[in-house]
Amino acid sequence: MTEVYWLEQADTDMPAENDWLSAGEMLRLNSMRVAKRRADWRLGRWTAKRAVSIYLDLPSHAPALADIEILPAPSGAPEVLLANHPAQVAISISHRAGVAVCAVGPSGVALGCDLEMIEPRSDAFVADYFTAEEQALVARASAAERSQLLALLWSGKESALKALAEGLRLDTRCVTVCPFEQGLGNDEDWWIDNPRRPLPSGYGLNRWRPLQARCTNGPVFHGWWQHTDSLLRTVVAAPPPVPPILLKNPADQSAMPLP
Repeated sequence: MTEVYWLEQADTDMPAENDWLSAGEMLRLNSMRVAKRRADWRLGRWTAKRAVSIYLDLPSHAPALADIEILPAPSGAPEVLLANHPAQVAISISHRAGVAVCAVGPSGVALGCDLEMIEPRSDAFVADYFTAEEQALVARASAAERSQLLALLWSGKESALKALAEGLRLDTRCVTVCPFEQGLGNDEDWWIDNPRRPLPSGYGLNRWRPLQARCTNGPVFHGWWQHTDSLLRTVVAAPPPVPPILLKNPADQSAMPLP
């Protein structure tokens, strides 16, 4: 099993200055004309740099973070450079509503993460972007469960497409997301098919539940999901990951030991 770590940051966690960005990152930031795009990109880079610095046990002051460069690969997926050399890490970044999350794992791991709002979505959205199996699952969900389930299925798709290094260039219906319960033996094909069974809710930041994302004519990604308030997170990886481990500042005495 693969150890995958994660860190979440909000707009309020970022400094006002940009001295933690590299020269190349500053050029890219300055090329963006839409304020929201600039803010989202900046928050994603801040979160990723902080996650990488903690994961690799690097200094976290601004000049050290500027030496961690997050650049897009030809596929568009983020890659990490340390002093202009590839770092031995894999990352995935997502942002939504002034919050960003970054998942970090060993180099060579296919990794994807996503952050979504739990909010109402239309029937047309379900028909356009979900597989027949997923649509059947949504149809069996109660009105109270529907928004959370749709956020989970959509987020799982986004995570899997990022792990494929393709993103939304691919048809989202090439991925089928299967949530399943723990404690039901080894049957990972078990679906939540009892309309009277409520979807799980109220789990804390370190409580993750399993999911699986099956890609048409491609890999099967194993992963995890959780939610707090209106935000839902998913992480998938190959090889299969253990439940994601929260990264904490090394100065925090409750921080978990890193490899």
